[in-house]
Amino acid sequence: MSILPVAEPAAVRRAAGRLVRADLTLFVLVVLSNAAAAAAGLLSPWLVGRIVDAVQSGAGLETIDQLGLATVVAAVAQFVALRYARLIGYRFGERTSARLREGLIDDLMRLPARTIERAGTGDLISRATTDAGVVASVFRGAAPEMLLAIVQAGIILVAVFWLSPVLGAVGLVAVPGIWLSLRWYLRRSRSAYLAEQAARAEVAEVLLSTAAGARTVEALGLQASRSTACRDAVAAAVDAMLRTLRLRTVLFPSLEISNGIAVATVFCVGGLLHLEGVVSLGVVVAAVLYLRQLSGPIETTFVWVETLQSSLAAFARLEGISTPAAPATPAGPTPTPRDEHLVVTDVTYAYDGADVLHHVSLAITPGEHLAVVGASGAGKTTLGRLIAGIDRPRTGTVTVGGVPVADLSGEQLRDQVVLVTQEHHVFAETLRDNLSLAAPDAHDEDLYAALRVVGARWVDDLSEGLDTDLGQHRLGGAQAQHVALARVVLANPHTVVLDEATALLDPTTARHTERAMAAVLAGRTVIAVAHRLHTARDADRIAVMAEGRIVELGSHDELIADNASYAGLWRAWQAGPPAIS
Repeated sequence: MSILPVAEPAAVRRAAGRLVRADLTLFVLVVLSNAAAAAAGLLSPWLVGRIVDAVQSGAGLETIDQLGLATVVAAVAQFVALRYARLIGYRFGERTSARLREGLIDDLMRLPARTIERAGTGDLISRATTDAGVVASVFRGAAPEMLLAIVQAGIILVAVFWLSPVLGAVGLVAVPGIWLSLRWYLRRSRSAYLAEQAARAEVAEVLLSTAAGARTVEALGLQASRSTACRDAVAAAVDAMLRTLRLRTVLFPSLEISNGIAVATVFCVGGLLHLEGVVSLGVVVAAVLYLRQLSGPIETTFVWVETLQSSLAAFARLEGISTPAAPATPAGPTPTPRDEHLVVTDVTYAYDGADVLHHVSLAITPGEHLAVVGASGAGKTTLGRLIAGIDRPRTGTVTVGGVPVADLSGEQLRDQVVLVTQEHHVFAETLRDNLSLAAPDAHDEDLYAALRVVGARWVDDLSEGLDTDLGQHRLGGAQAQHVALARVVLANPHTVVLDEATALLDPTTARHTERAMAAVLAGRTVIAVAHRLHTARDADRIAVMAEGRIVELGSHDELIADNASYAGLWRAWQAGPPAIS
């Protein structure tokens, strides 16, 4: 299950209110234009009633023709007003859905990296695509349509009461049935639609993870278990969808029946009142036509209510993305670090409530090359991420120049510390765009110079040079590594944290990349999270970690002479396979 929460209804209402207030003037125009369209729609039934009364009273053809012409004009006016109302409504919806998507991107970019890693690909993709699409479609279509329908329904009811308060009161016989049906539906729909959205996300997660690990599945003979997992996820999604379908099969027939009862009751009571001479036949006809016309807005409203429940569930999932935001940074601008000293002071860090680092302290001198080694799960990578400002300590501090690293803005952090891992993302943009991420103001000459520093000679073979679309021209592992290292050159930080950046490359490519790294790292502070001990031997100091603590600290020769944990790891390295774990 995803760790991303689902927002409460109150939070969803506040978010929707913010979107409406962001374009309040256009929203008011939407309301007024819909009211005008609804008012224009009232003329036709009233004029038909006048025609009936005129015929019954024996009026001449000229009067009837005039009333008929007025009916046609009213219908045309209603069509024009309705078209204009929808045009404004859709414009409001498109602008609002654009704001929604822009806000979603901002929320995603503010999520802590650890949250994104743990959330699950399927859930994040489902929220950012399917859920966002559902909510955007509601703002584009449902909001204008529902607003028009609600305004129309209100004005029609007022018109029926204006014609005859008695018939208007009789027409309210439909209200209890509509209210009870809607209440029954709304009490069950939120949980049902949230379950449906979650089930769909689970299907996406299972399919994506199976596809991404296809070779592992094949190598380990896991086809049957993965097929079972996919079938189970799809079956759960089908069950969730059938539950929402059952809700709809109760809601819509009950609405039709309630409205039909109201029309029939008004027709019967109106006929009796007409026979008693209380109301004219034209009034009865107009009231019945109004109530028949009311079925359209009611049906539209409740069709969209069903869609709205699905979209509210989707909206709650979108708002949930903004909930686990990173802890607030201090008010005002973050101070600039006074120097390049990195200090880790009494740091603890926890995953899911369990500490994986325990009171770690470490001071790193500018220009020093520090290697962090230890068995798998010792906390090496976690310490590297804290030093790089990716994560924030649970307790204690990690500072650079006296300023907490996690409090630095993106621009400040890029100037101070950069993390280089074995995974390098290349965006489906031009090579220039990929490099400019690290230095937005860099000129083409600077970009080419950074590529030359890391030995990316393959750039000379690109026919379009920096304009090459890397979405079309796929880069190999070594080339992607060159792009990542060139970003480091352009960012020009004083400290680089390496988390076994060449672990996924073949030996020959790794040697070339390590030579490129040597050029990049010259003169900088380096913290190397080393899974292979040969990368640690030449470091100025080596920090040995075990069970989330630094248990030894010193040079290679000093630690070998101490004949403790590091010496044991070194002997195992020389005698066994080329990896600590």
